[in-house]
Amino acid sequence: MTGLRALALATALVSGAAVADGIEITKNGSRDTFIGPEDKFTGNVYVEMVFANEDPFVVNSGKVTFMPGARTNWHTHPAGQMLVITDGKGWVQEEGKERQVVEPGDVVWFPPGVKHWHGATDKTAMTHYAIQQFEGGKNVDWLEAVTDEQYDQ
Repeated sequence: MTGLRALALATALVSGAAVADGIEITKNGSRDTFIGPEDKFTGNVYVEMVFANEDPFVVNSGKVTFMPGARTNWHTHPAGQMLVITDGKGWVQEEGKERQVVEPGDVVWFPPGVKHWHGATDKTAMTHYAIQQFEGGKNVDWLEAVTDEQYDQ
């Protein structure tokens, strides 16, 4: 990720504070959490919405925890996606390229329209914050499941 992309992301994330009447704190444990739906994920996945796409933001974020073997379906993002890996070890893969290992502290940028998946390794859970911008009211296009054969490559 270039310094300009990181600066743009940071600016987008903090820009809402400039228009608020005062600081807002959403307490840990008070956010909605749900099990990742089977039509978008394989395996046990837990999603906690961190912040929503509400004015003035055009982004949302979720903290996603994948148990070993769990992963997203193939998908794309019309305006791209940023992952910040916080715990464990996982895999990310762009269609047609080799799977890559990600670990805490890694930041992954998926450009707009790039077909990809991400999740835990077969033996280790992984947690990341997923941040995606909206374009035309949409932030993701979900596609087919990642097969076991594709996952194991």
